[in-house]
Amino acid sequence: MANSNNRSVFRRAKHTWVNKLDSADRASSVHATQAEANRAAADMLKNAGGGERTTMGIHGKIVSKDTIGPGNESSTKDREH
Repeated sequence: MANSNNRSVFRRAKHTWVNKLDSADRASSVHATQAEANRAAADMLKNAGGGERTTMGIHGKIVSKDTIGPGNESSTKDREH
């Protein structure tokens, strides 16, 4: 079963960054910077028991995927960063 706590961070057309629960229709929070949206998503995932955060760049392509909190973290070192 897929984790329902997965979140995405992406840029809106109006140059704001959105933190959105993947299963939701609306944004959980809107921020001026990508870093602020990433922090909010991480905090919400930690409070919800963990999950996966997917961050998209300004062109909509995935630039980072991170497991936050007690999610399904692999013991293999992440070579993306």
